[in-house]
Amino acid sequence: MEAVLGELEVALGHRFTRPELLVHALTHRSLANERAASDQLLEGLQAEAASIGDNERLEFLGDAVLGLVVAEALYLAHPEWQEGELTRVRAQLVSRQHMAEVGVAIGLGKHLLLSRGEEKGGLRRKSTVLSNSMEAVLGALLLDGGLEPVRAFVRRWVIGEAVEHLAEELRAGAALGNFKSALQEYLQAVGAGAPVYRLKSESGPDHHKRFLVEVRLKSSEGGPGKSLARGMGSAKKNAEQDAARRALERLKAAEAKASVTAFSAAEIASGEMLSDEEEEAAH
Repeated sequence: MEAVLGELEVALGHRFTRPELLVHALTHRSLANERAASDQLLEGLQAEAASIGDNERLEFLGDAVLGLVVAEALYLAHPEWQEGELTRVRAQLVSRQHMAEVGVAIGLGKHLLLSRGEEKGGLRRKSTVLSNSMEAVLGALLLDGGLEPVRAFVRRWVIGEAVEHLAEELRAGAALGNFKSALQEYLQAVGAGAPVYRLKSESGPDHHKRFLVEVRLKSSEGGPGKSLARGMGSAKKNAEQDAARRALERLKAAEAKASVTAFSAAEIASGEMLSDEEEEAAH
């Protein structure tokens, strides 16, 4: 286990003086819930992980420091950007999708400490788990080494070349994170009407809420309309943006597959964009 942690420390660019913090950050709640059986199932650092609980508190801390460090870096590097531009770029860099990609890049999934049941469930590759665990690791970095190792990691892995691509999109006038506006413009361009967002469910403790939102086409008859996609987020507005992003991706993918320039309103409204089963699998 020490060798495994050492491999991850190399990717993080920091050697922990308190390795139990890193173990804690890697401990998924599925393993923490097996605490009663941990003596029989686990050895060494894994047993220690089961005794200290899951990584959700560290995730809370890591989420906050991630936003701070990214905001600081963008503020210093781009004095020409106004608040709106800084906010939009930061939102992209700290998004669940991007942080999951960072987790994949450093091989985080193979280091996660999961229950036996989840080992076979593909949890190591799930974007939500990867992004949440990545934030927990940043929280552990902060507690062990202060802001400097967090800054160094964020500059290399979170910001990296991604900020230049985002800057190019800004200069080109792209929506850049405002997927709700982009979806509305897309639907209006093809005469399909307006999107409507509905809260489907919310879960989790007060300090770590998760919202599930569905975006549908507004029906001219006053009904619910056709479902386009669902999205999740830590706030309703984030879930709505995630749903709009997914809807855009599916509409454009279907458009490309059909080899046409755009769908008509009738074509968009003629079928369900995503079944409930597909959406649940996506989350």
